This record gives sequence, structure tokens and C-alpha cells, in this order.
Amino acid sequence: MEMDIRRQFQQYFGNECQIAVAPGRVNLIGEHTDYNQGFVLPGAIDRNIQVAFAPGTANRLNLRALEYGEEYSFSIDDMHPVKGWPTYLLGMIYMLMPEKSLPHGMDVLVSGNVPVGAGMSSSAALCSAFGLALNEFFKLGLSRMEIALAGQKTEHRFAQLQCGIMDQFASLHGKAGHLMKLDCRNLEYEYIPFDFPGIRIVLVNSMVSHTLASSEYNLRREQCEAGIATLQKFNPAIHSLRDVKLDLLETHQKELDPIVYKRCRFIIKENQRLLDGCDFLKQHDLDAFGKLMYEAHDGLSKDYEVSCAESDFLVRTIKELKGVKGARQMGGGFGGCIITLVEKDSAELFIRDIQEKYDIKYGKTPDCYSMNISEGAHMLRPTRKA
Repeated sequence: MEMDIRRQFQQYFGNECQIAVAPGRVNLIGEHTDYNQGFVLPGAIDRNIQVAFAPGTANRLNLRALEYGEEYSFSIDDMHPVKGWPTYLLGMIYMLMPEKSLPHGMDVLVSGNVPVGAGMSSSAALCSAFGLALNEFFKLGLSRMEIALAGQKTEHRFAQLQCGIMDQFASLHGKAGHLMKLDCRNLEYEYIPFDFPGIRIVLVNSMVSHTLASSEYNLRREQCEAGIATLQKFNPAIHSLRDVKLDLLETHQKELDPIVYKRCRFIIKENQRLLDGCDFLKQHDLDAFGKLMYEAHDGLSKDYEVSCAESDFLVRTIKELKGVKGARQMGGGFGGCIITLVEKDSAELFIRDIQEKYDIKYGKTPDCYSMNISEGAHMLRPTRKA
């Protein structure tokens, strides 16, 4: 892949290039906990976005995407939101460059194998790769966390998506054989071992679009905030659901709206599942971790009510298949992918079985993506010729 993008860059722009690489991510457990100042447990994957770049000859930012066959050109002094994938590159320039523009022209070629819309954060990978490219090219001296925060701001201001920091953080801080327990309150993190050579992570796409995700996501945030406001009357030290213990919630259940109570109960339990899950992984107990994944999905479906019939069917069916350790809905909900831990020797049969059973039930074949936990964003150094 490296030689291909170098060759393509040479053919299209006529000169040599540097290459920055940033992976997509998965989140093993800890859903909707980020905006409640809780924990998440993402890992970088071996699917990535590559950004090849070199100085341009004119005062233009020239962009080309191999997979889309699209090309764009912008003035280096005109960084503002646009439609489509170029907005992420324009946003990173605006957020990272001292003058919010480029000092000279730049040619950029984008390629990769992170599927768009499958919950692997292709946009965060693009921001991370280009942010790393800018940092290297212009010697900005930025930390990886600063690049991640710029990626988050780009999503907010240039793509109009009010996301958390997890996706950008995971892409830039990934480590092979490890997940990252990220504290969304203070951005402290710890690497958690995920060294299971006999296990594959398989995402099964429900092929259901997230039509309700945006409005319902905002509603869930409001419901959590309503729970906090009520519970603060009994303990002023509470600032988020991160501060609430389950016994306190149960004690004041009658003071809470029944729906708000269910939302709060899920978040409190999900945070504890994540902490317990990290302990299980440190003990190399994947069976116990997998049970937590099933519990998480049950909570997402019944308490947080962000699942759908197709996702519930997939998890129920997956649970009965050979070689499966655990599964749950991943992401905001109302469709998207089911993240599954499958024994490597059973992975091919698993994919065939779940595609067949889903096709029989819903008349469509789900896309399946197999992957491993891998390294985070990095620069590709030229391969030396023998």
C-alpha cells in the first residue's frame, strides 16, 4: 500500500512525498459514558487512512482522494467549512496553523481502507493523519493530544458534529496489543493489555442507518443532565453521573422520572462494567470480559433504549455461534455495527453463518470487517532500496 500511494503521488503531482498514517478505531466497552465524564476503552485497528504530501508550486492546497477519484483545489488563505471530506483537512489547517492558513502551497493525496459510515471513525483517522502531516511538515512541535483536540474541534466547527475526544485520541495514541482506558473527565489514560493472538475482532454491520441517532443522542444527554440535577439536591458534590453510586440512585429512584432513572442506571453500570472489564483483561480472562459485553448490550437495548430490532437480533444470534466470546452494539445506536470477539479459527465460518442468518431474517447481507488491535498514527519512513 505504501509503494502504491507513493507511485500514485508521483504520477499525479510529479514529485516525491512524505506519508502520514492514522488508523480507525473500535471501542470495546463503555458506550455513552464519554459525555457523562466516565471512561471509554478504545483501540486502534489495522485499517488506516494514508495522507501523502509535498510542497506545492502555487499558492494552492491541492487535494485528491484515490478511492473517490475526486480532486479539489483551495486558496491557502481560504480555510472555511465545505461539503464532503475536504472540510476535515481545511479544518485541521485552521485549528493547527499559527496564521490559520498555509505559508505556501501543498499537494495532498488521500487513500485508505477505513470504511465510511461503519463506526470505525474514518473522519477522525483523516484528521489525525493530516494533523500529523502538518506537524511534521511545518515543524509545529505539537503533542499528540494537541493534534487530537484539534481534530475534535474540526468535527465540531467544520463538520458540525458535537463528538467527544475518544476517536481522535485512539487514532493518535494507539498501541499494538493494547486498549486505552481513557478518563473522559481529565483525559488521563492507561494502556490495558489486549494480547490475544487467537482472537479476531469482527464488526457486523446491521446495514441500518442511524436515522434517529442525532436527535435521540441529544435527548439522552438531556435525560442524564436531568438526573444529575435531581441527585445534586441530595449530594451537592455530584457533578456528573461519574460521581453517582448505584445505591444512591436506587435510594432516590422515586424522586426521578422513570425514564431518567433508567438512563442513569445504564451509565452508572456501564462505567463499572468498563472498570471490571479492564481488570479481567489484565487477568487474561476474555470469557469474563465477553459476558460484560453481552450485559452492556442488554443495557443499551432495555435501559438506554438506543438499540433496534436488527441489532438485538444480531447479538442474540451471534451469542449462539461457535467461537464467539462476546458481542454488543457499538457506537451511538439505532443501527450501525455489532462488535464481536471471535476465535480466529472460527472467524470465516462465523462470518458466513451470520450473513446467511441475517439474510434469511431481513433479506440483506451484512458487511463484516475483521481486524486486530494495532499501532496508532505514525509517519511512514521511505523504504530503503537494497
